[in-house]
Amino acid sequence: MNRTYELMFIVRPDMADEDLDKLISNLESTVTSAPGTVKKVERMGKRRLAYTVRKFREGIYILLTIEGGGSVIHEVERRLRVTEPVIKFLTVRIDLEQKRLEKIKKLREARRKISTETPAGAEAPVTPATEVTA
Repeated sequence: MNRTYELMFIVRPDMADEDLDKLISNLESTVTSAPGTVKKVERMGKRRLAYTVRKFREGIYILLTIEGGGSVIHEVERRLRVTEPVIKFLTVRIDLEQKRLEKIKKLREARRKISTETPAGAEAPVTPATEVTA
């Protein structure tokens, strides 16, 4: 089953751009060799860390959006654990959040459509408030 994940990882601030490109392409090839795809790679740049991690106060943040199964994520996380320049990483499943946001958008559109269709003098029909739970 394909799911969507966001993988944020932080590398050492003194890492060269060529080495960072090599690391990212290595992770991308790992994902594509397993049945998965990399939807987006976002380099967020060098930022200050909230606390010291492995004696570093800064790090280079990279965000990958990956679509695939759990085996793809396990393999990528395993590789990140053994890669020395990686300080921290975090993987979050976002497909449920995307479904919830789409549902909220549809509700808002329906409400907007109902309010625009009612004539100026008539009262709008009362719709019960629906509660969206995560």
